[in-house]
Amino acid sequence: MSRIEIVDLKQNVLDDNDEMANKTRDKLKEKGVFLLNLMSSPGAGKTTTLVKTINLMKDKYSIGVMEADIDSDVDAIKIAETGAKSIQLHTGGMCHLDATMTEQGLDALGTDGLDLVVLENVGNLVCPAEFDTGATKNACIVSVPEGDDKPLKYPLMFQVADVVIVNKTDVLPYFDFDMEAFKNNVELRHPGIPVIPISAKTGEGMDKLVEWLEQQISR
Repeated sequence: MSRIEIVDLKQNVLDDNDEMANKTRDKLKEKGVFLLNLMSSPGAGKTTTLVKTINLMKDKYSIGVMEADIDSDVDAIKIAETGAKSIQLHTGGMCHLDATMTEQGLDALGTDGLDLVVLENVGNLVCPAEFDTGATKNACIVSVPEGDDKPLKYPLMFQVADVVIVNKTDVLPYFDFDMEAFKNNVELRHPGIPVIPISAKTGEGMDKLVEWLEQQISR
């Protein structure tokens, strides 16, 4: 019987991706550009949070946004209305962005003169966490209606995140969401990571999010 060679493609692909991601990070650092990879499940409020954040920071920072989605340009249009530089990335059915896709997006966006670039990743708590995009930092948004057990169900997302944002705190009275239990669950997955409760709708807590971002950009 012939012997069949088995090749672990996933490992090879991830190794190549990590190499590209490191090159992207080094290039952005040289240019003084901070790249934030923003991840969440669909409906958690990434775009609404991003619009609010841009409006609070645009007088001080030059901001660009790459909106990733399987199809449509709805989110990119919303971002463009804030005055931020914005492009839409179509993933062709892919449920995540990798480092090569991010590099292509950065080339299309153009980073000259920008202080902050936000990559709004595809809405998904699984695939985006597996691929290093070359971002300076990773942010994860979860929302109150999703429940406080998300860190237990999607551990990798919370392990790769540098900050966790809890959105839709304005509806806390109507949902069975225990904030302390959530923070404890996050701590189990990523000890010491900051958790920032916000309401992108009302603006509650947005000052803390902006403060965290400004601290990271200035480093």
